[in-house]
Amino acid sequence: MGKHSRPGPPNQPSRAVPRVDGGDPLAAYNKRRRPPLDQYRRHRPLHGGGGHLRPDEPRALEEWSGFSYEPAGAAPDLAAAQRWVNEQVSGECGDESPSAA
Repeated sequence: MGKHSRPGPPNQPSRAVPRVDGGDPLAAYNKRRRPPLDQYRRHRPLHGGGGHLRPDEPRALEEWSGFSYEPAGAAPDLAAAQRWVNEQVSGECGDESPSAA
């Protein structure tokens, strides 16, 4: 086994091998526009610290714009923020508007 052959998580495709379509001239550009770890929505505590700490405090909601994460609203607590993150299955559906609880 070589030093670079580490197995990744079983539920995610490997990011070491680029998923590029040879027939698409913009495939490399589209690959660079994917969010880190293919996570289109995320939440952060407003007052810093770990995301699992103080679950009753408000959270900032952020959505991937194609270049960076942008503010999309606020949630009153951790449970509402997690519901918002999980309600959109794919980040490529542009017709859903972000709803902050």
